[in-house]
Amino acid sequence: MMELKRIAGIGMLMGMFWLGTGTSGRSQNVETSTNTVEEELLQVEAFADSTVPEMVIRERLAKLQNEIPLRYHKVTHQFVEHFIYRKPDFVKRMLEQMHLFFPLYEQTLEKYGMPRELKFLSLIESGLNPRIISYAGAGGLWQFMPATGREYGMHQDDYIDERFDPVKSTDAACRYLKRLYNAFGDWEMALAAYNVGPGNVKRAMRRSGSSSFWGIYNFLPKQTRHYVPQFVAMTYLMHYHADHGLFPDVPEFPTVSDTIQVSGYFNLMTFAKLGGMTMDELYKLNPMLINTELPSKTKNCVLRVPNHCYHYLTENRQMIWDSASKSPFSAVGALASNGSVLESGEETEGEADETDTVLKTKKVYHTVRKGETLGKIASRYRVSASELKKWNKLRSNSIPRGKRLVVLKEFKALPQVAAAPSKAKAQAKIKIRYHRVQHGDTLSTIAERYGIDVARLKKINRLRSNMVRKGQKLLVG
Repeated sequence: MMELKRIAGIGMLMGMFWLGTGTSGRSQNVETSTNTVEEELLQVEAFADSTVPEMVIRERLAKLQNEIPLRYHKVTHQFVEHFIYRKPDFVKRMLEQMHLFFPLYEQTLEKYGMPRELKFLSLIESGLNPRIISYAGAGGLWQFMPATGREYGMHQDDYIDERFDPVKSTDAACRYLKRLYNAFGDWEMALAAYNVGPGNVKRAMRRSGSSSFWGIYNFLPKQTRHYVPQFVAMTYLMHYHADHGLFPDVPEFPTVSDTIQVSGYFNLMTFAKLGGMTMDELYKLNPMLINTELPSKTKNCVLRVPNHCYHYLTENRQMIWDSASKSPFSAVGALASNGSVLESGEETEGEADETDTVLKTKKVYHTVRKGETLGKIASRYRVSASELKKWNKLRSNSIPRGKRLVVLKEFKALPQVAAAPSKAKAQAKIKIRYHRVQHGDTLSTIAERYGIDVARLKKINRLRSNMVRKGQKLLVG
């Protein structure tokens, strides 16, 4: 049985993180703190004086209970009051955003014959943010780790992460939860296993000699002990929030959209600009996009676009697609294929010819790995730590593993070559830049240095692998 590798109970951590924030920024702007989470848990446990009568919660939970047990417990009671009095903004935000995803959740749960109340689990997992990444690297509405995501068919690369796709991740979550229920035969145990992994639940069963959640409760990690009570408390509040004075301010509903299909290289920023939409709109409709472009290997990628832009896009499709599909190296490729004269630039050790180039800025992303510091990352991309902090709105130099950082890279590119009306202009010479591979160079570091991606660098140099040898001459522009 496969395990989700969730450090310290990711579902619990992400739920508590969202309770502790006031904004709903995308994943690259998220900061998590395990110390803060631990303090929140201790506060909940110390929440002794109840203001909501126990009998009221007991009776209401009994009315709500369907397939999943909604048992009353003092910890559940404490979480109900914690959400009502200490985190009302979180509850209000969930009430405002639930219409964005609940219809999808209900449809998928019905497809697999599963309890509808499981839709509330995503509130605890991600705070209904499809682009969030935990400090341990779990991502999306249902917080899948990368390996688990791939096991359940969700593609991940430098351009697309399908863990952030609401449709695919919800389908995967339903399949995984059903698998856990079939393994344990109990929904409370299945939820605990979703949080901490089935292996850890089975270990707690062996140590406790029990096969029920409350029987193994004291043998589970603290965050997992609180996971099921949190789910029960949130289920309660989604039904009885009005009785406690909690109402949504401005409910959100899905944006009316149409779909387009894209193949080959595609610059998303150019597309959004020419198509009359913002990048935020494009990302919101397509949360699986994690870059500003799609690679040349893209095949039949379906993108959602705002309905109000669709008519304009269809009328101007040729112009917009031609502009968005223009690769930075398309000018070189076109000239070479047409037989025009190419003149190689002067080679220097580790440097490229800078003649006839323009300076451009490109946004790239870096996912923080274990042991990396802000200084090391800044050095790698040849920027300052203060710039990294500014670009990512960081208040300190501490960065959690799994966090995605924005890096603005300046690079020199060939100017756009206008169509030449005369034969003389068609034969105009352009400068080609090369890089001579030095000791310690890798394809990745060379690509980063010149502001291009590895896939494109391999393509223009006809490389079959990522191996390069010292002294090798590579086309870089």
